[in-house]
Amino acid sequence: MEQSTKMVPRLKQRYRDEIAPALMREFGYVNVMQVPRVEKIVVNIGMGEATQNAKALDSATEDLSTITGQKPVVTRAKRSIANFKIRQGNPIGLTVTVRGDRMWEFLDRLVNAALPRIRDFRGVSSEAFDGHGNFSLGIREQLIFPEIEYDKVDRVRGMQVNIGTTARSDEEGKRLIELLGMPFRRSS
Repeated sequence: MEQSTKMVPRLKQRYRDEIAPALMREFGYVNVMQVPRVEKIVVNIGMGEATQNAKALDSATEDLSTITGQKPVVTRAKRSIANFKIRQGNPIGLTVTVRGDRMWEFLDRLVNAALPRIRDFRGVSSEAFDGHGNFSLGIREQLIFPEIEYDKVDRVRGMQVNIGTTARSDEEGKRLIELLGMPFRRSS
């Protein structure tokens, strides 16, 4: 009986072979389980226009599905806000939590294909950590992802990418994400 050989994402393989041992040496970890790792990536799109235009939600759902490889969940308003013309229960955004191999593949595409396509890109801010080693990144347009077809986009939308790690400090989280290839802006 032949076993199927499942392809391991290249960034995950690099993490196992190079990055984890480097972090063990750098921070003096004794056990491999102490080494920080990426746990999940959450991608959000806020859609205020979804209250007026129902088709916008469908289009954004398709874009987010194409980018992450899984179907997003519609987020709904928790309470009514008259100034924004939002009622409780109205759809106001989309969110996807990506884990496992899809997460590694998404992170690889984000770092190596999408971010370099941003015009006048000088790196991401290294200040966007939350104190627990998790990193947040705002993207202004979904068009930077190569899998999005320019002709099929109805409107340019921004998105929030949150990278959740098991790091205990911002220093550990930053070093992990830096070794994974995130291009941080050089402070001058």
